[in-house]
Amino acid sequence: MSLAGWLATPALAQTQPGAPPPPTANLAAIVASARPDAPVMLTLANRDIVVMRASVLGRTSTDRATTAQLVVGQIVDQGGPARATMRPVDAALMFAVDGHDVFAILPADVDELAGETLEAKGQATLSRLQQALDEMTEAESPRALMRGAALSVVATAVLIVLVWVMRRADRALTRWVAATTERRLSASPELAATLLRQTRLVHYVQRAIDIVSIVIVLAVAYSWLGYTLRRFPYTRPWGDALRAFLVQQLAWIGLGVVRAIPNLVSIALIILATLFLVRLLGRVFRAVEEGTLVLPGLYPETAGPTRKLVTGFLWLGALVMAYPYIPGSSTDAFKGVSVFVGLVVSLGSTGIVNQIMSGLTVTYSRAIRAGDYVRVGDIEGTVTHLGTLSMKIETPMREDITIPNTVLIAREMTNYSRNTGATTVLATTSVTIGFDAPWRQVHSLLLMAAARTPGLLRTPEPGVFQVGLQDFYVKYVLAVSLEDPRLRFVTLAALHANIQDAFNEYGVQIMSPHYWADPQTPKVVPKGKWSPPPASDPKK
Repeated sequence: MSLAGWLATPALAQTQPGAPPPPTANLAAIVASARPDAPVMLTLANRDIVVMRASVLGRTSTDRATTAQLVVGQIVDQGGPARATMRPVDAALMFAVDGHDVFAILPADVDELAGETLEAKGQATLSRLQQALDEMTEAESPRALMRGAALSVVATAVLIVLVWVMRRADRALTRWVAATTERRLSASPELAATLLRQTRLVHYVQRAIDIVSIVIVLAVAYSWLGYTLRRFPYTRPWGDALRAFLVQQLAWIGLGVVRAIPNLVSIALIILATLFLVRLLGRVFRAVEEGTLVLPGLYPETAGPTRKLVTGFLWLGALVMAYPYIPGSSTDAFKGVSVFVGLVVSLGSTGIVNQIMSGLTVTYSRAIRAGDYVRVGDIEGTVTHLGTLSMKIETPMREDITIPNTVLIAREMTNYSRNTGATTVLATTSVTIGFDAPWRQVHSLLLMAAARTPGLLRTPEPGVFQVGLQDFYVKYVLAVSLEDPRLRFVTLAALHANIQDAFNEYGVQIMSPHYWADPQTPKVVPKGKWSPPPASDPKK
């Protein structure tokens, strides 16, 4: 038979006993004629043996793999030891089973880009071929199959028992947690008991126990599946794959933890250094805030916000420094998540950034501070909180009103506490009286009403101002100092009542006359009546 005919005819015919071996004179030419082809995996007994990547004399890699499968199956069916051997033939490696050649590996079958060599690939192929032959022989043995079935039944029974035990243990542990919690709650203070019940802590602990039980059952079932698959020759590769996958994952996790230790140490050092700086600077800013330390350009009312800003920048810098050391930070998935989070924050933080910048403007302008009595638009009250995003005001009616910083900075604001000391708040009220009423008497009546009103400070003294000579009347403004700004509403109500009583007592009308016609007599105050009671004579 010619060399070309030996390669072209079915391999089964070439491996019959007594078949002439292929002539080797032109084998080198045949090997040289191999051309690259689509890679095809030669599979025997459900195991991958070798990848064929070349076609020879018109026989594709698929034809070569199919022919080898047929040849090996026929040889195993004939009985025999099923021993695989390998020998070099010129530049190729020939593989035989029980002395019959079945396939060859050519230099063109080697993937040099993947670092393969003909010798290494041949040794690996021989080992896998022999393992497949052993399993094919075992698959033909009823005794081996019965033994595998028996072991699988035992493993299944063990699995059922373990699952039953885990289920009983899960229920028992859940009941024990509930009973123990109720027993402890009966002896605990009412607040702690209520807190535990409202937070459903026991429920979450029970769910955690259920999750742990499920994980254990899944791990046992995974082990059972791999063990059962390895009991039979045909499914043994799948069982080996499951075991290899588990070992690889555990090894990957273990190596990842070991490799991450230096980076974790670096992250820990960065965190410790940042904590030290945050605490050190925090003490400095608190000292400025309490007034025990004076720093140029830093005021007690801005020390708190500045401390928060500096703390935020320090932690942001620590995050930037620690980012390269975070395990998995260089992976594409981590980068993708980082980009997504950054995009979401960028799109959703526009309003928040505007609020923060407005809050910084209000804080560092030192226009208001906590405890000041202010008026913002139509809202009047005491500032109880000046935050990053909003300001809270408690009105005299005990209403708690939140004003966003963007609204706060866009409206006019009056601070009644800023120029009158830390605890003194000015309040004003006005009356309009005709020109025929002596202004000295009006002054005295307003001051008398202020003296009768509780909740007003005597220092600084109340004052009366004529703020306008209108067309028909004079506008008088009484300025007083409040003891408690939070009682402004009540104090002004009492002041208004005393003003009415004082004016009624001395017969002075509180009215704003309007001009309709010329009066019969001039509306002036005679000089002899410039200082009626309770006004004092200016000459004295």
